[in-house]
Amino acid sequence: MKVMFTQKEFTRLLELVHLGMRVVEGRQGEESPQVERYAELEQKLYEMATPLGCADLVDVGFDGRLAPSEKLLTDERMEKISGDYDNDTFWHELVTRMADRDLAAEQARQSVLGAGGPSIDANVRLRKIEDAYWDEFEKNDLANVILLRGGRG
Repeated sequence: MKVMFTQKEFTRLLELVHLGMRVVEGRQGEESPQVERYAELEQKLYEMATPLGCADLVDVGFDGRLAPSEKLLTDERMEKISGDYDNDTFWHELVTRMADRDLAAEQARQSVLGAGGPSIDANVRLRKIEDAYWDEFEKNDLANVILLRGGRG
């Protein structure tokens, strides 16, 4: 199979590869076991950069392998996309984990107290807790978040 790219299309493909590898590497960096799955394909695409007019987006890394160039790493669009992704991930993880924690605590209290009546619909209750956190964070960001070290609130 033969695929043809314009320089503009290949530039966008390299941007996607860079963003995708950034997600795969996560906070673990290149040592992440998942990186190996995509590294060969990443190298193949970087090798095509020069013939397709995108040599300025690829450099030779300290280990001799091809890597995104400083131009690609510091591109404003890439930084904005990465920053938006990190921010969105942070808020979703925070809301999800806090809501899961609160629901588990509610369920444990109900179980211990032997509360009568109908059992709560966990999914409905979880969404209500999440909605309350979203409302709070949209209004106040982290201003009202307090960490009690070694204690329970």
